[in-house]
Amino acid sequence: MLLRIFTEPQQGATYDMQLAVAKAAEDLGFDAFFRSDHFVSMGDVSGEPGPTDSWITLGAIARETSRIRLGTLVTAATFRYPGPLAISVAQVDQMSGGRVDFGLGTGWFDQEHTAYGIPFPSLRERFERLEEQLDILTGLWGAPAGETYSFSGDHYTLTESPALPKPVQAGGPPIIIGGFGAKRTPRLAARYADEYNVPFHQVGETGEAFGRVRAACAEAGRTKPLVYSAAQVVCCGRDEAELERRAGAIGRTVSELRENGLAGTPGELVDKIGRFGELGAERIYLQVLDMHDLDHLELLASEVLSKV
Repeated sequence: MLLRIFTEPQQGATYDMQLAVAKAAEDLGFDAFFRSDHFVSMGDVSGEPGPTDSWITLGAIARETSRIRLGTLVTAATFRYPGPLAISVAQVDQMSGGRVDFGLGTGWFDQEHTAYGIPFPSLRERFERLEEQLDILTGLWGAPAGETYSFSGDHYTLTESPALPKPVQAGGPPIIIGGFGAKRTPRLAARYADEYNVPFHQVGETGEAFGRVRAACAEAGRTKPLVYSAAQVVCCGRDEAELERRAGAIGRTVSELRENGLAGTPGELVDKIGRFGELGAERIYLQVLDMHDLDHLELLASEVLSKV
């Protein structure tokens, strides 16, 4: 089981704060540093000093780290055209020496779209655009060297693109598709994904989602292995007092976190991670909401990571 650190910088985090978490995660032995792709804070926080762009941030962090994998959970397809997005991700893959995992989703938070003048079409259209973007990204990255790439869809058209730059990873970074949808998400995961992620659902619900994607893979005749993973908010304490303090710092209660996330003593977290492992999960994304608390990462590394 690989444990990955997953952050939400739109809640209020500078680049320096993100870099500190990424470097700590690398030094402590975690497998990856991931961040969300949002432009507006959520809940009762100001979000100050303001959002940071995910791919600019990851490119900078790539030059300050050497081992840890880097990625988004997940980039919003509504934010960027697929051609420039392919260039950005390929460049960060080059800058990191081939350490990018690439999550892509439909986009869902309408407020950040209206706040920054980004079109927010219907859910149906967003899924249509997501599928075309997946086609284009894999096509650009996978086009043989020296050959051009063209695409004609309902939403995007590319004509004789040089399909450059190429990522370090042959064919492009591993693609992560996440979500809990019953039909479109499993179909897209079966066709395009290297990893399928279920974010913020309980163990039983996560197993149901894994089952739907396994069925979609079988129906599509997919033979390539698919990595299954889950994302959970994390809150760990050596005792109840420490646990209460960390839960309060992120505006949550211990009882709610125990039910809906990974919360409790290190032993409780190890046991619950094991339950996800029994479903076939190979990676757990630990959503760290208090990015000031590097002692939390040290506890997770010493008492949880070392035991899974």
